[in-house]
Amino acid sequence: MRTSAYSVLSAIVITLFAIATVFLPELVKTFQITVCLFIAICLFDFIGLRQLVDIKVTRQVNKNIPIYSWTEVTLRIQHNYNSTLQLAVHDYHPSHFLVQGQPHTFSLPPKLVSEIRYRVKPLQRGDAQFSGIDLLITSPFRLWKKRLHLQLDDQVHVYPNFSEIVHFALLAIDNHLSQMGVRRRQRRGEGQDFLQLREYRFGDSIKQIDWKATSRYQKLISREYQDERDQQIIFLIDCGRRMRHVENGQAHLDQALNAMLLLSYVAIRQGDAAGFLSFAGTERWVPPRKGAHVVNSLLNQAYDLPSTTETADYIGVANKLVGLQRKRAMVVILTNTRDEDQTDLKKAAKLLSRRHLVVLADLREPELNEASENPVTDLDSALLFHGVMDYLHRRKQEHEILQHAGAICIDTTAEELPVRLINQYLAIKRSGKL
Repeated sequence: MRTSAYSVLSAIVITLFAIATVFLPELVKTFQITVCLFIAICLFDFIGLRQLVDIKVTRQVNKNIPIYSWTEVTLRIQHNYNSTLQLAVHDYHPSHFLVQGQPHTFSLPPKLVSEIRYRVKPLQRGDAQFSGIDLLITSPFRLWKKRLHLQLDDQVHVYPNFSEIVHFALLAIDNHLSQMGVRRRQRRGEGQDFLQLREYRFGDSIKQIDWKATSRYQKLISREYQDERDQQIIFLIDCGRRMRHVENGQAHLDQALNAMLLLSYVAIRQGDAAGFLSFAGTERWVPPRKGAHVVNSLLNQAYDLPSTTETADYIGVANKLVGLQRKRAMVVILTNTRDEDQTDLKKAAKLLSRRHLVVLADLREPELNEASENPVTDLDSALLFHGVMDYLHRRKQEHEILQHAGAICIDTTAEELPVRLINQYLAIKRSGKL
């Protein structure tokens, strides 16, 4: 319970009464009546406020919400009193959520249900908890205010921002991957797996002609092939300190997870299997599987992977994967490297490439591109330019060394990562390297 400005006013009245008792004794009786009446009103208002406890509140919020997106929360409030209540409401949302529309002050009509809405924006993946609601109730005569806490728990799951993933997925369904920058060349029967026999078409390779079928049907018959199916893709997800870098309001780890889910969707559509192994923090192994349910399974397994302050152990995770995955697979390492990582990364690439096809997706901060493109106008900008160019040159050399060790390197910003990954996957499918 706490007093309002009216309560402060009552203290002033009592003080004036004491002064009048000393200096204006003829007005004492009038003051006594006034003060007694005022105290009676305050006491009546206080008792009325004490009885205002029968208030029901329910919360409506999606149990699964995407990170970095605004989501609406609805509070339904009802009471059974015969008078209108003046309320201020504050919902205990998770601490790592941004909020708009709180606290909310409004009038609640008698025996009606009122709805108030506000928005939250999660900045961290994983499980989050709405823990309770505070109500600040104003007394009927507005002389007092009472704080009422209602315990109302709701757990939500904050997932990677799958709105863009769904958009890309719909493009993939419609075979419009080119709209997102994915180059999908039209080929005629040049895959690895036999699909069917058909009549010869202009432009078919002589190697495609099935001479036995041609002899039987007395016309040229070609074999048609499709991209090899039943292959496996395994993502090695770095959850270490460098993946905490924030770009365009999103951490590198979040953007890497989005790219993983999108490529997994495309691979599943191609008949391949997808799985992942996380390292540099929470180690989680999801073996590669096929089927329409796989993307949802990967999403449920990866949504709460935290970014940590640990250093990536490339040799350790390579040794672990060699023991876990016996069948040849396309291993995609999603990470952000520096010069000091190259020795371990080279050893890990050599170890993995003995059995698997290794693709290193090395994230690069866009600030490096901006610094290399800015005009040189003074000594500081010249030093910055040469420093950045020297770093990018060393980075290119280190990627060439990794390529000699058996890895395919993709040097990319996080924004370009999904498209670059899918293009590389489709190129590998076309080449038959896997």
